[in-house]
Amino acid sequence: MTRRHLALVGVLVAVGLAAAGCGSKSSSSTPPPASTPATTSTAPASGGTLDGTVGPGFTIGLTEGGTAVTTLTAGTYTLNVNDQADIHNFHLTGPGVDVTTDVSFKGKKSFTITLKAGKYHFQCDPHAGAMNGDFTVS
Repeated sequence: MTRRHLALVGVLVAVGLAAAGCGSKSSSSTPPPASTPATTSTAPASGGTLDGTVGPGFTIGLTEGGTAVTTLTAGTYTLNVNDQADIHNFHLTGPGVDVTTDVSFKGKKSFTITLKAGKYHFQCDPHAGAMNGDFTVS
């Protein structure tokens, strides 16, 4: 065979192999889904779980699956609050939502909340200037 024929055979083999891989339903050839940024969380329309924490120091946070919440999808969520200090509380407000733990309360408390499109705010009421956060629901 001449070089030209060998080059043509090589191209045809490469095209055939590429075509064989296209449209395959095998999970081994499907690329993994793109990951979301660490500061963004999107949950299903219902059944999502959010974790709120406050204390024991001057910290407050809201996460989903360990990721800090900045955006969520509208829907029904279970909010599990771990209030670790009797000088703080966890207070979440937004469209149709106003839930809180008592300042003197120390322990775990759960709320079922329905988030609608809009802006939400969480804070420790006695230390609202330093202990707070916001997220958006769409």
